[in-house]
Amino acid sequence: MPTYLIEIPHSEKVSDCMHVINVFLTSGSHIISQAHWGCKDGVHKMWFIYDFDSKEQVLQSIPPLMRPQAQIVELNKFRIEDVSQYTTE
Repeated sequence: MPTYLIEIPHSEKVSDCMHVINVFLTSGSHIISQAHWGCKDGVHKMWFIYDFDSKEQVLQSIPPLMRPQAQIVELNKFRIEDVSQYTTE
């Protein structure tokens, strides 16, 4: 099952920030409630990493109002053997 990094930016306005956090925390999703937030450090984004079957499944886990801003990245790991196959001669 692929692992995805999801990043969702939001407004710096305190009222908007609190609203977005509340939307996620009350969404009922245990995935979203485990999100990491950068707001206290002035980076108004939330992130979470989770395994999903597809990007479509990721989108369904995000509240509809936040979907257009979401950046979804499938993550992978490389081994030395993987890197060597990409070396050019």
